[in-house]
Amino acid sequence: MTSAAITARSGVNIGEASAASGVSATMIRYYESVGLIRPAGRSDAGYRRYGEAAVQTFRFLRRARNLGFSVDQMRELLALWRDDKWESADVKRLALAYVAALDAKAREVAEMSSALRRLAEHCEGNHRPDCPIIDDLADLMLEKPVSATLRDVA
Repeated sequence: MTSAAITARSGVNIGEASAASGVSATMIRYYESVGLIRPAGRSDAGYRRYGEAAVQTFRFLRRARNLGFSVDQMRELLALWRDDKWESADVKRLALAYVAALDAKAREVAEMSSALRRLAEHCEGNHRPDCPIIDDLADLMLEKPVSATLRDVA
């Protein structure tokens, strides 16, 4: 849907906004419920109506979400985008902090994968109950007192 089509008809309904932006109607409603976007205007019949600016915001959010930004990070990015005095240094700071968190998570995932791979290599995978994977998990649980384990669950 073109910008002209949206403007010419005084906005679009949620389905059309979804199609034009690539953001599902469910996500649009969610973004509104958490205050990420402003509540939509309503038609005389009570249907949500979105203008071009809203659809552009949905596209912005879709791209931010595809990059894995959290709702709070998207809120901060939207605030910067909407501020006519925003500075690229602020956006760069936010992005680099997120990159550092992603890198840390990638290292954790690589370590988990490596540990599981090593355990699986030592597992016979036969009909016997001996399994280093289960043994390792059981040993990890024995390292902590039960009260500490229960505290972690709560």
